[in-house]
Amino acid sequence: MGKDVIVACDFSSKQAVMDFLDKFTEEKPYVKIGMELFYAEGPSIVKEIKARGHKIFLDLKLCDIPNTVKKAMSVLSGLDVDMTNLHASGTIEMMQAALEGLTRPDGTRPLLIAVTQLTSTSEERMREQLLIDKPLDEVVMHYASNAEKAGLDGVVCSPLEAGKVHDRCGKSFVTVTPGVRFADGDIGDQVRVTTPEKAKELGSDYIVVGRPITAAEDPVAAYRRCVAEFVD
Repeated sequence: MGKDVIVACDFSSKQAVMDFLDKFTEEKPYVKIGMELFYAEGPSIVKEIKARGHKIFLDLKLCDIPNTVKKAMSVLSGLDVDMTNLHASGTIEMMQAALEGLTRPDGTRPLLIAVTQLTSTSEERMREQLLIDKPLDEVVMHYASNAEKAGLDGVVCSPLEAGKVHDRCGKSFVTVTPGVRFADGDIGDQVRVTTPEKAKELGSDYIVVGRPITAAEDPVAAYRRCVAEFVD
C-alpha cells in the first residue's frame, strides 16, 4: 500500500472548504471530512468533494450499540467514500456489525479503521479520567488486536505507535496517524505528535494533517512539503 497525506478539512461551511480546495490547481489531495463539516453541510458535501476527484476519509468515529452502528454504516456505504472509522472501544461485536453494514450488496466497501486512543489523550488522562490503569501503549495494541480480530483494515493511532501496530497486526494492517506537525510548527492541542519525516520512518501508512496545512500562509506549499517529507 502506498503512503499518502490526508488533509483534515476541518471547516465549518461548504464555502470555506471549497475556497480551500480551489487553491489546489495541480494536485487532488486525499481529504478528511470530520464532524464539523459533515454536521454543517450533511452528506451532500461528501458527494460534491468526491465529484471533484478527491479521495475521502469520512471521520465520524461511530460508537454505539452494534445494531445502530450497522445501520449507520449501511447509510454511509452509499456515499462512495474511500475510508471511514469508528471507535475500537465499542467492542469487537460493534466493529463486526459495522463491517457488515458497510459492505455493499456487490461485496465492495470503503476501508474501515478503528480509533484506538485519541492523540490528545495522555496516559495520565486515561488513568485519571477514564479509569484505565493499563499503560497507554498496551491499551492501543489491545484495541488494534481487537480491530484485526473483527476484520477491520486498520486503526487510527499515533505515529509513535504505528510500527508496533504493524508488528502486532501485520504490515498490511493500515495505520492512519494524526498528530503530525512540522518540526518548526506549533503542536496545538495534541500530545503525542511527530513530524511527517519521522512518521514515515516509524511506519505510518497515512498521515492526517490539518492546521499545519489549512492554516498555513501558503497551504499548497505546506501540502507539498508534507508530501516531500512523508511520501517522496
